[in-house]
Amino acid sequence: MVKSLYELGEMPPLGEVPEKMYANLIRPDRYGEPIKSFAVEVIDTPKPGPGQVLVWVMAAGINYNNVWAGLGFPLDVIRARQKAGEPENFHIGGSEGSGVVFAVGENVAGVKIGDHVVLSGGQWDEHAEDIRLGTDPTMADSTKAWGFESNFGSFAQFALVQDFQCHPKPKNLTWESAASFILTGATAYRQLFGWAGNTVQPGDPVLVWGGAGGLGSIAIQLVRNAGGLPVAVVSSDERGEYCRKLGAVGYIDRTKFTHWGRMPDLMDPAYGEWMGQVRAFGKAFWQELGERRAPRIVFEHSGQDTIPTSMYLCDTGGMVVICGGTSGYAADVDLRFLWMRQKRLQGSHGFNPSQVRAMIQLVSAGLVDPCLSDPFTFDKIGDAHQLMHENRQPPGNMAALVNASRAGLTDLG
Repeated sequence: MVKSLYELGEMPPLGEVPEKMYANLIRPDRYGEPIKSFAVEVIDTPKPGPGQVLVWVMAAGINYNNVWAGLGFPLDVIRARQKAGEPENFHIGGSEGSGVVFAVGENVAGVKIGDHVVLSGGQWDEHAEDIRLGTDPTMADSTKAWGFESNFGSFAQFALVQDFQCHPKPKNLTWESAASFILTGATAYRQLFGWAGNTVQPGDPVLVWGGAGGLGSIAIQLVRNAGGLPVAVVSSDERGEYCRKLGAVGYIDRTKFTHWGRMPDLMDPAYGEWMGQVRAFGKAFWQELGERRAPRIVFEHSGQDTIPTSMYLCDTGGMVVICGGTSGYAADVDLRFLWMRQKRLQGSHGFNPSQVRAMIQLVSAGLVDPCLSDPFTFDKIGDAHQLMHENRQPPGNMAALVNASRAGLTDLG
């Protein structure tokens, strides 16, 4: 007989969905710093509908998007979903994970009960007209970030996904490592190889902001695998040496510079001092690269504090490609350098299924390390997001054990 609630790590019979489950979730009355906004509760287990898959979660990846969800800013994700007609007054985050396919709805394709899978974070309507006409799903009107813009993410015993979000788990990885690399890895892959005319080529210098972080640690490896020359930007020598071990040819300690933030107006006396700092940063890049060449690609995600420097340093005909704005959204661009040097400022968001599979193949072949830091336990998911909120997270990617934490199955292939 199926119990109504199973403890973490206690697997019910496959296909027999229990009534209740544990979830580490957010509610509106707890909005604020992540350490307070997350709490473990018992809620109803969702049931898979047509095209949907219920996954028994072994481990969950941790990313910055649920810092925003916990804060309730810049988007109140719960209110947004309720305005769209969804009833839940809670948010279960987690935009990537690993686990076992537990139950499936009608018309599910490409996956079956018992499969060991990793979960990607992009959701969309496969039957929408724009997608049927060939639009990249990341640019489709129906696209949402699972576990952020949609509910029932990986921070629970069971996660609810669409069938195309399930991908084969690399057999060489533990559950926690497998849960940690899809979001940052496939995002970085798209940034570096998804924009024709400005993809990494052998010998290309590439500047990687936040080199020791989740995105940066993957980006360094991808650049080196393509024959490029990554130079990382970090906040300490310790993090710089971490990047060297991943394949960076050098690193720049950003704490030795003071020009971060909005660019002064050209008529402001402060502009000369600012430009002096930018040029000094450029010289540091040359020194680490070992030759006087500009970066062909600048790998960006920090935004406001760094875009002015990135746009100045980028090579003629090169690209600054950005997927976020962790230091702010109001970034300045000196348009003279943009048009006269024919540079490209490219936004990049998420990834499509082919980019996910390419990333999985690289990891499965041992060419890219997921760079997992020590995993957190299920009850410490809020603590992990608090570290991100305070920019004190460990190098690499982060994950939390869910059912794997007590099942003794972290090395199950």
